[in-house]
Amino acid sequence: MAKFHGNIGFASSTETAPGVWTDVVTEREYYGDVLRQTKQWTEMANQVNDSLTPNNRISVVGDDFAYLNFSTMRYVIWGGAFWKISNIEIQRPRLILSLGGVYNGPKA
Repeated sequence: MAKFHGNIGFASSTETAPGVWTDVVTEREYYGDVLRQTKQWTEMANQVNDSLTPNNRISVVGDDFAYLNFSTMRYVIWGGAFWKISNIEIQRPRLILSLGGVYNGPKA
């Protein structure tokens, strides 16, 4: 089983001006294991190139911050890229994250 070491991005909505809310992203460092490492090329009708979608699962050892804020997890930095978190499974003391697609939102 491969090991994981990287940052996870947490986004929280913050009012930056009256009536204007933006996502403020903070990153925290986590360790764990790569449970599944697969990828899938998906053909898109309106695109020239196929889209790469990872079907990876990463198990990280959670801390208090992760358990209190798991609903705000947005991305994982892995292999030099930002990947969306598509599913979170809680199995204390671990959080199992399923990755799906490239993350293009706000970053820390």
